[in-house]
Amino acid sequence: MAQILAPTSQWQMRITKSSIPSSPMTGKMWSSLVLKQNKKGAIKGSKFRVFASNYEDYTINRVEDLLNLDITPYTDKIIAEYIWIGGSGIDVRSKSRTISKPVEHPSELPKWNYDGSSTGQAPGDDSEVILYPQAIFKDPFRGGNNILVICDSYTPQGEPIPTNKRHKAAQVFSNQKVVDEVPWYGIEQEYTLLQSSVKWPLGWPVGGYPGPQVVILFNVMPVQPTMLVFIGPYYCGAGADKSFGRDISDAHYKACLYAGINISGTNGEVMPGQWEYQVGPSVGIEAGDHIWASRYILERITEQAGVVLSLDPKPIEGDWNGAGCHTNYSTKSMREEGGFDVIKKAILNLSLRHKEHISAYGEGNERRLTGLHETQNINKFSWGVANRGASIRVGRDTEKEGKGYLEDRRPASNMDPYTVTALLAETTILWEPTLEAEALAAQKIALNV
Repeated sequence: MAQILAPTSQWQMRITKSSIPSSPMTGKMWSSLVLKQNKKGAIKGSKFRVFASNYEDYTINRVEDLLNLDITPYTDKIIAEYIWIGGSGIDVRSKSRTISKPVEHPSELPKWNYDGSSTGQAPGDDSEVILYPQAIFKDPFRGGNNILVICDSYTPQGEPIPTNKRHKAAQVFSNQKVVDEVPWYGIEQEYTLLQSSVKWPLGWPVGGYPGPQVVILFNVMPVQPTMLVFIGPYYCGAGADKSFGRDISDAHYKACLYAGINISGTNGEVMPGQWEYQVGPSVGIEAGDHIWASRYILERITEQAGVVLSLDPKPIEGDWNGAGCHTNYSTKSMREEGGFDVIKKAILNLSLRHKEHISAYGEGNERRLTGLHETQNINKFSWGVANRGASIRVGRDTEKEGKGYLEDRRPASNMDPYTVTALLAETTILWEPTLEAEALAAQKIALNV
C-alpha cells in the first residue's frame, strides 16, 4: 500500500532536464525478461526479442539494432507517441508523429486527429476526432529526446467526446476551493498477467490451479473454537513456485522511473500472477495522467513479452482475490493539525454518495466487492482503522497523529483515474449534504462529527 508522503517537486505536466543519460530499454534489457512458468504451456528459456520466424539471425539482429538506434546525433527531430483512451474507456491507443525539435511542455505540440469510427468513438460518416496534448513523459522505448504524449479527445468543434473523462476532472481540479486544498493521491494499481495462448494467469498450470492463496486452520479450544486464517505464500513472495512475472514488474518499474512517472513502489499480490504498483503522491489532475501513462507503458512491455495484461477486477472466479485500484487521498486540511476530524467529515460525505461513487468505480466491480477477500460488500458502506474489509480504511498512524489520509478501497483495477480522483475531490471538498442527512449518516456509521 502506498503511503501519502510529500509529492515530488517535478510535476509531470512538464519535462525537466536531467543529468541522467537518455538511453532506451535496449534489446539486452528485454532479453533479460524470462518467463517463469510451469512446464505445461511454458516456453522454456524463452527470451523477449524481435520475433521474425522466417529470417536468419543476422536479420533479426539488424532489426534490433535499428530499434535501439539513437537518432539524437543525426537530427534535431524527435518522435512523439500520442496516447489516448479508446471507446471502451479502458483501452489505450497510440500513434507516432515527427516533431521538428525537442519540447518541454505539451503546449509546444500540435493537435492531431484520428479515426474515431475505428475506436468506437465516432460514426463513420463523421469520424474525425481531435487529440489535444496534455502531458508529456520521456519515452523509455525509443530513448533520446523522444516522448510519450498523454492526450484527451474532442470533436472538431472543440467539445469533449463522451469518453473524455479528463476534461471534467480538469474542471474540478481548477475550482479554487480544490486548488486551495492541494489534493494528494496515491493510487495502487493492481493487474493480472495472463498467458497469451490460453488467457490463464501466468505461472498457473493450463486448465488447473496452483496451491491456494489462503490456508485456513481451526484452533479447537475447550470453550470456543476459533478460526485462524493465514495468507498463503504468494503475497510479496520470492521463488520460482511463488512469483510469476517479476521481470515484467521490474522492467515496468524502471521504465516508469525513466519516463518521469511518479511511481513509488511495486509488489507481488495475494493471487499468483497478480501484481501491484503504486503511483504518487500526485497532485490533482497529475494523478490521472501518471496512471494512464504507466498503464500504457505496462501494455507495451507485456506486448513485447508476449503476455496479456488484464485489468479485470475479478479475473478468476472462486476463492481468489480480485484486482483493485485502492486510492489514497488527503487534502491540506487533512494533513494539518486537527485533520482527523476533517477526514471523518469526508468519510461521512462519502457514505452519503456511496452509490454515485460505486457507479463510477469500474465495470464488473460487483464481482470483486463481495465482502470477502479484503473487500466490503458493494451494497454496504463502512470505515475502520486498519480494516482492509472496510470501504474506507484509515491508517494507525493517521489515528495516532490526528492527521493524515484515508484509503478508498472500493475502486476496481479498471477504474478511470480521472473520474475517481475528481469525484473524491468533488464529494469531500465541493459537495455539502443537508444537516439532516449528515446527522443520520453520522449515526449510521458511528462517526462523531
